[in-house]
Amino acid sequence: MSEAVLAGRVVLVAGAHGGLGSAASLACARAGASVVLLGRRMPKLNRLYDSIAAEGVEPLLYPLDLEGASPDDYAEMAARIEAGPGRLDGVLHCAAEFRGLTPLVHTDPADFARALHVGLTAKWWLTQACLPLLSAAEQPAVVFALDDLALTGKAFWGGYGIAQHGLAALVAMLQAELGEGGVRISGFQPGPMRTGLRGRAYVADSDTDARDPSVYAQACVDLLSPAGAHYRGRILAADPGSRLPAPGSRPQ
Repeated sequence: MSEAVLAGRVVLVAGAHGGLGSAASLACARAGASVVLLGRRMPKLNRLYDSIAAEGVEPLLYPLDLEGASPDDYAEMAARIEAGPGRLDGVLHCAAEFRGLTPLVHTDPADFARALHVGLTAKWWLTQACLPLLSAAEQPAVVFALDDLALTGKAFWGGYGIAQHGLAALVAMLQAELGEGGVRISGFQPGPMRTGLRGRAYVADSDTDARDPSVYAQACVDLLSPAGAHYRGRILAADPGSRLPAPGSRPQ
């Protein structure tokens, strides 16, 4: 059982039924958080709900498709969280849209727009709607999961790659606007993971570096906890199973 570093806190995980999202949701629950599971695939959300409930902590489900949701939908989501749990201490963004490696000149315009919207615009809309509720919490945090920026800036990564670099810019820009006393904004760049998204970019037999997403789940918990304070406005590139320094200690 993980240390209860998120005890008493409410954490919203967007893209909760994905590879990293599901592993991080379970890890947050084990760390004591009340987890709000947001995603568009109810069968997968229900299975994740059952896994977390089996740990003795009942999560909340919030079905929502980031592709079609409007700013009003996110405002309603924030209002329902305020009316339900009554607080929000953290948001973890794990949702992604990637159809495969394609030259930009051959990319379907709708696929390009979808990747940018799900990967960047929708994440900002959701965050913007949650900021008033987050601002009322003690040491609130928003964490954006990012893919390898050096890799996704290369040829063929299309709208997905552009969205990743937009998120990296958003982390620094938003934190500069919110200031040191505002909501903490961080990025998290795990190493290669065995997920459906990565499977669309690589041949499985040759992708020997990929690890199970669960090895990065604890780093997500740490970034959402007070231990993540050092990464305010920064992006953490984590090794499998790595832990952040305890609050007040100096990172190595």
